[in-house]
Amino acid sequence: MHNYQLYRHIESPGWRLGWTWPKDEVIWGMWGAESTNQGNCSRFKGDNLPHCCEKSPTIVDLSPGTPYNMQTKNCCRGGVLSSLVQDPSTTLSSFQMVIMDSSNISDPSVGKPSNFSIGVPGYTCSNMSVVAPSKFQVDKQRTTQALMTWELTCSYSQFRESGTPGCCVSLSTFYNSTIISCPQCSCGCQGFPGAPQCLSDSEQSKLLQLSSNGGASTSPTVLCTKHMCPISVHWHVKVSYKEYWRVKMTITNYNMNRNYSDWNLVIQHPNLRSITEIFSFNYQPLIQYGNINDTGMFWGIKFYNDMLLQQGENGNVQSEILLHKDEGDFTFGEGWPFPRRIAFNGHECVMPPPDLYPALPKKSSTSTSSFVRSVDLR
Repeated sequence: MHNYQLYRHIESPGWRLGWTWPKDEVIWGMWGAESTNQGNCSRFKGDNLPHCCEKSPTIVDLSPGTPYNMQTKNCCRGGVLSSLVQDPSTTLSSFQMVIMDSSNISDPSVGKPSNFSIGVPGYTCSNMSVVAPSKFQVDKQRTTQALMTWELTCSYSQFRESGTPGCCVSLSTFYNSTIISCPQCSCGCQGFPGAPQCLSDSEQSKLLQLSSNGGASTSPTVLCTKHMCPISVHWHVKVSYKEYWRVKMTITNYNMNRNYSDWNLVIQHPNLRSITEIFSFNYQPLIQYGNINDTGMFWGIKFYNDMLLQQGENGNVQSEILLHKDEGDFTFGEGWPFPRRIAFNGHECVMPPPDLYPALPKKSSTSTSSFVRSVDLR
């Protein structure tokens, strides 16, 4: 299983691969993963029964620390797949099976499984198609190949996953005292269908009474806010230097029962091509074509801030970026210093309306690069 997405990863509790057998196949043995249920194996006699006899099995990855004799290469990460940009070495998951039908005859050319799913909200899978057999390098001189190889593709849609967004954006600047909050009801309105369950600060003790599944709930309990989003991103234009300008980004988690591990943030802004320095985050450009380099991905530093903790005093991560003022393009006017789009963990965030963006003081020129205050950066 390969994750070819640049910035969307498969988070905990991980993938749950399911399909339907064409006949009476059973899984006799398995390494690197396991079926969630054995099913009815009563037609087999003796103590050595198949691993799974279900017509439509569900397969899950094994956990880290699984005994070595049960592992295969690229297994045992709890079903988590990294995005291609963050960690290419963990974008692949694999397992092995021994398959037999009820007559102990295996013929892959007779039929193929159908109705595939990966058990992750928002994903739908295609039918299987026959491709060139996979080849395996035994040593420097010998290569073997599979009897038959099938392939399918699973695609993602944010609308399939949820009818409401999962994050929102707020804005502020040093040259205007107005703070533009996340749009009201960005992720639903309190008490309306589709909105997440929320608790106020004084009600957080009630969280212990709610059913929990280890922080992996798909229905979050968030802090009651006007926007009702589990995640907010704040973009603050902090200071203007003579040749540079500085932005502070803050990601806040309002989800009371979930940490976000290996989070990432994708931002579209025309000045990303002139990033000079980034503090506390990793960064990599995503779209580079000719002079176009306006989209980049930010994520946390391993063992420092790669986990965004649940709502509370420590439920946020911050960074500052220093950008060069490109002659002919740079301006603080007309909303130019604010992002065009922002996505958190692959989910596009709700932006405030452009006509509400903090504006320049009326007496300031929108064409100059050093209005209000200018500081030499040495």
